[in-house]
Amino acid sequence: MKDKITINTQSSIKITYKKIIYFDPFKIKDESHDADLILITHDHYDHLDIDSIKKILKDDTIILIPESIKGKVPFTNVILVTPNNTYNVLDYIIETIPSYNVNKNFHKREFNYVGYIITINNKRIYVSGDCDEIKEHESIKCDIALIPIGGTFTMDYIEAADLINKMKPEIVIPTHYGSIVGSINDGIKFKELLDKEIECLLLIK
Repeated sequence: MKDKITINTQSSIKITYKKIIYFDPFKIKDESHDADLILITHDHYDHLDIDSIKKILKDDTIILIPESIKGKVPFTNVILVTPNNTYNVLDYIIETIPSYNVNKNFHKREFNYVGYIITINNKRIYVSGDCDEIKEHESIKCDIALIPIGGTFTMDYIEAADLINKMKPEIVIPTHYGSIVGSINDGIKFKELLDKEIECLLLIK
């Protein structure tokens, strides 16, 4: 599955495996209109980019958004989600994980923002959204984790490496660095702090 995942910029993730799935599409340049499923974690401009959604949207694209931002997404085929629930969409099992800060106020727990675990080809893929290390991470089991490392609005690369060493996914892909916040070198530093058995893919160049 790892070769089916790409990052456009920031936390704009695309998975291409039988269907086309986007998480938080941002700064999409080309009009592809290829999205089968779009999952939005929260409403900050680098995660909810309406212009990018328009470029990938099809007539039958399904969009998942947190219920708390329902007035900000002007499209049809929208499913409202809340944390700590499970949804079956296009035959994918999708779990919503709370996503929030614990020591800063950008993503408060009461905003009910979400991360997602989606199972594809028997692999559990966790896309965390913008968060710090939170208590809900203690029970997450995943094969591939995509987490922010840029600091300022989320955990930094040191905190993120500590989390991943506890979670122990097979593969981790760091996000949310190298453009708006965080140096491109944060990915290299993050990788150096990981336990050797965890494979780290640096998709942000």
